[in-house]
Amino acid sequence: MASQPSRPLRAFADHLRQQRVELIERWMKAVFNDADLSEADRLTYEQLADHVPAMLEEICGALDDQDLDQIEPAIERDARQHGKLRWRQGYRIDEVVRELDLLRQVLMGAISRFGEQHAPFTRRHEERARQFIDEAISFVTMMSIREAITERERKIDEYTGRLERANHELALKERVVGELYESRMQITRSVVHDLRNFLNVFSMALQLIARAPTRLDAALTLANRQVADMKTLVDELVEYSIVLGDTNPFSVEPFDLRGLFDELVVSCRPSVEGKGLRLVSWFDPKLSTITSNRLKLKQVALNLLTNAVKYTKAGEVQFEMRASDADTWCLHVSDTGVGIGDADRERVFEAFERANQDDVPGAGLGLAIVRELCRLLQGQMRFASHEGRGTMFEITFPLQVDAGET
Repeated sequence: MASQPSRPLRAFADHLRQQRVELIERWMKAVFNDADLSEADRLTYEQLADHVPAMLEEICGALDDQDLDQIEPAIERDARQHGKLRWRQGYRIDEVVRELDLLRQVLMGAISRFGEQHAPFTRRHEERARQFIDEAISFVTMMSIREAITERERKIDEYTGRLERANHELALKERVVGELYESRMQITRSVVHDLRNFLNVFSMALQLIARAPTRLDAALTLANRQVADMKTLVDELVEYSIVLGDTNPFSVEPFDLRGLFDELVVSCRPSVEGKGLRLVSWFDPKLSTITSNRLKLKQVALNLLTNAVKYTKAGEVQFEMRASDADTWCLHVSDTGVGIGDADRERVFEAFERANQDDVPGAGLGLAIVRELCRLLQGQMRFASHEGRGTMFEITFPLQVDAGET
């Protein structure tokens, strides 16, 4: 329970208020002259003083009422702000403690001087004042240290989080580099293997011409087929490198979808009919103008149609464009070819992977190109396939592609 307020202590509190500026300047001089407080030299008058005037007033309030509990919340608030600020200003914990101890020394000196000049302020009052100031400064020091430590731990957590994120990003980049290296080696192995096979057959054709001139036509046919297969391989590699390496801004424009459909039918019909297959094509009259990237959309359709022809020996290839709902449309390509087994359903979309590689030319890039272009065109792909019965691809595209979301 608080004791009855003492007039001498109140008088001393009023004296501290009157001498506040002088006391703070005396404290600041002590701080600047202290060799252990190097960070203080970098601060301005306002930065150094910060919460000290407020804390001094709160100490005066405790002397007025002889009750530290009443002003403890205010002292705690200012002390925490003081500790946080000092930590951000570069102070060490020991510097925070030393600075507040110098404030305590200044106030203890004020007690002695006031007692010498005011007879009613007895030794008992001096001891009581010292007790309040010691308790107040100790409390301020404890709260300031606690806040400085909290601030330090927060910074440590922040730096630790940054370090963990940096390590995670580094691990991801290392994995990407490893994957790129493996992809590069895979490209090298695949291309070298295919080109070596083509060149071996081409060499055999030349030897056949040299040894059996009467079989010139057969040898030339064989050589021309190998040249065509090598061109297919190189064309796929060039197309794949362009798709992945295109850094130009993604652009869209409105265009007539029926015109693109007719163009694709004309371009693929010779290869379809050249293998004795039927081309079944249909365009939904509900479709008209869409907003997308015409060239990339054409690449998607051509790759699907080319694959369908490659892997179909008998039967037909279906090619359709139809409306899906109010905002989307569907590209459909299906065939009656060799199909894709369950074990290969995911693998065939990876670069340089093919479900059937023995007698079909190419680098295995067609579906990898389709998948990347579908991502750019905001398409949703669905496919179904059965070995020996054929494959069906359906890709749903928006009628209006938003270039800003790619």
